[in-house]
Amino acid sequence: MNKEKISDVQGIKMMIMFIFGSALVMGTGGEAERDMWISIIAAILLAIPVYLMYSRILTLFPGKDLFQILELNFGKFFGKLISLLFSWFAFHLGAIVLRNFGEFIINVALPETPMIVPIIIFGLLCIWGAKAGIETIAKCSEYFLLIVMFLIILFGLLSIPNMDMDNLMPIMGNGFRKALSGVLSSFTFPFGETIVFMMVFSALRHKNSAYKVYTTALLLSGIVVVYIVVRNVMVLGPATIKAVYFPSYSAISRVNIGNFLQRMELAVTIVFLLSGFIKIVVCLLAATKGVARVLGFDDYRILVMPIGLLMVNLSYILYKDIGEMFDWAFKVWPYYAFPFQVILPMMIWIFLELKQRAKNKANPTEVAVDDGSSG
Repeated sequence: MNKEKISDVQGIKMMIMFIFGSALVMGTGGEAERDMWISIIAAILLAIPVYLMYSRILTLFPGKDLFQILELNFGKFFGKLISLLFSWFAFHLGAIVLRNFGEFIINVALPETPMIVPIIIFGLLCIWGAKAGIETIAKCSEYFLLIVMFLIILFGLLSIPNMDMDNLMPIMGNGFRKALSGVLSSFTFPFGETIVFMMVFSALRHKNSAYKVYTTALLLSGIVVVYIVVRNVMVLGPATIKAVYFPSYSAISRVNIGNFLQRMELAVTIVFLLSGFIKIVVCLLAATKGVARVLGFDDYRILVMPIGLLMVNLSYILYKDIGEMFDWAFKVWPYYAFPFQVILPMMIWIFLELKQRAKNKANPTEVAVDDGSSG
């Protein structure tokens, strides 16, 4: 397959945009109500060892993605079988985010428009992005992140007059268990979804880049997600947060500076458009690369269009309405995604570590120079 390369900084920015994805608009950790920011912080702490595990797997076999590692260590049959599972996860996640975007556009801007219209338009844009390759998407992420961060800071400042600290009080007023009730959902959405990057990070230039990219992106994006959640709670209050589908959109809609600066909700749409685009493209890239690996294609690009159109079709039929979408996101997704994000990677990691130790014992003189790079 084509050898594409991206820098560590590009990888970090792309992962930050991915984590933002639909999380900034849909919110996360809502089960904890006013203490959802505590759940998100706990989820970030939970994600640290998981990210170190992802990085360790990639570091054992520098220059290879998850699909190549699986086939190399589990054989063609089992390697391809596990690769299909991860390809499905990336494909399904991309379809879910695409539907998130469709529901957002239909419910806040174009209620009379058929759902299929925004899904097809955005889906075709993402197919183009996946065909362009990870290097192009990494460069787009650099520019998109500047726009997104500018808007986040700007509307954070404009929201200050509407903030009420009392909406955060009392901290853990409903008990410690309630405050942590959203940890699993906050971890699986959005932090655990970065498992998808293991499927495309053969493009990193340096052997240990995965550690730097994963940990830096987690900390920086985590700070922003916590800030957005705190802002939304302070502006809307926990009761309103529970009642609305898109809390960031509702919070920004309250900006009104001297009857001059108002109706600024378009900014939320821009954030969703840019970050959602990166997230869907990365998912489509991962799914396509996995299928290409299983089928033995040398260039994944020939599969981008058919798999992208299948993603559009799945996105359209996933849910009956927005209520079902949110029920799935917060009640089913955490238990569905956790095996893909933690259990399977942990089993793979343990197997690779045992195999590496056996190899080192068999070839003790190669331990210092051979860290899996021969794989």
